[in-house]
Amino acid sequence: MSKKVAVLGAGSWGTALAMVLEENGNDVCLWSHKATQAEEINLKHTNKLYLPSVVLAEKIRATNDIREAIKEADAIVFVIPTKAIREVAKQIAPLLTKPTIIVHASKGLEQISHKRISEILEEEIPGNKREAVVALSGPSHAEEVAVKDLTTITAASTNEEASKLVQDLFMNDYFRVYTNEDIIGVELGAALKNIIAVGAGALQGLGYGDNAKAALMTRGLAEISRLGVAFGADPITFLGLSGVGDLIVTCTSVHSRNWRAGHMLGKGNSLKEVLESMGMVVEGIATTKAAYELAKQKEIEMPITAAIYEVLYNGAKVEDTIASLMQRDGKAEA
Repeated sequence: MSKKVAVLGAGSWGTALAMVLEENGNDVCLWSHKATQAEEINLKHTNKLYLPSVVLAEKIRATNDIREAIKEADAIVFVIPTKAIREVAKQIAPLLTKPTIIVHASKGLEQISHKRISEILEEEIPGNKREAVVALSGPSHAEEVAVKDLTTITAASTNEEASKLVQDLFMNDYFRVYTNEDIIGVELGAALKNIIAVGAGALQGLGYGDNAKAALMTRGLAEISRLGVAFGADPITFLGLSGVGDLIVTCTSVHSRNWRAGHMLGKGNSLKEVLESMGMVVEGIATTKAAYELAKQKEIEMPITAAIYEVLYNGAKVEDTIASLMQRDGKAEA
């Protein structure tokens, strides 16, 4: 049954998800904060800045008027940088006229508060205006979803009915969606893997091979799991799509902004040069700071995260941090 869905955020991932929703027969409105981008989508059916080779369906409407975008929507999908989630949620809360399914497909932690995205949404959108909050996450590059490459992800919520509704909205023959009740684990896995991806890119930029990358990903997953379990996540979640699945794709693909940022750092570029050249938000950089602070708060050992923090925020050399990690005292693996 067709639903009216508002997708907030017309970047690559928001656009790709809008394409999936439209193909599944839903009435889709894509919101951009840029009037020129909305006009391009409506008139040319392209989004050249983010998905240059893709032609959008004519039925996908775009607007830069958020009130118009969410009017009578059955579901609202947030696909915007983590730092903007709270502000946009505040904007839409007074505009909602009925309880609505709130979905987010963003991956990060809020700075200072260190809160997960679902926590932010629940704080800013009153309970009588939302049916549930669902996190949509997993190994998924927008560039591949847009050309219908095979993709599997997870819809996570404490409300099982809501996660099944989101599953029905998105699932088709190339985009498979599983449900999961552990939204804490799904959100933390999605956010924290970006840190490890920065490290994976840096290793490759320095010329290290597959052995080093495998070690980083494996021990990185151990850190993600330790922090997640401390906040109530199910450790099994980190072996799933939003955990090891997302970690693999983000640490091994040139599509990953976090990997590309790390790769530039490994090649000797400064953080300022990296950010200026990317042109898009690199969630792993801000998430590194949040995770580092959370680990200190919870007294959890996260040496890889701490090393990447030193590179990003204290100007440490990548080569020196790798040496310090390798020279740590011997430990048991488990």
